[in-house]
Amino acid sequence: MKSVVTSKYQTTIPKSVRVKLKLSINDTLEWKVEKGKMVVYPILKKFLEHKNAIRVGTGDIRADTEKARTVRIEKCR
Repeated sequence: MKSVVTSKYQTTIPKSVRVKLKLSINDTLEWKVEKGKMVVYPILKKFLEHKNAIRVGTGDIRADTEKARTVRIEKCR
């Protein structure tokens, strides 16, 4: 497969490569030079690293609202 480097040093990733690597818009690529060759690696999003980072469950809306108001008031003082 071939692609052309434009005057802005941009290139298009061939569709077969995008499909095989499951790339989509806003994905990140890492470029490296290894032994005189250019190697491109997809940076996979490791969303599972954030597992249990957000607490879920029943909440107390009134208490949360009051706490937010208190914090806002303190910032203005």
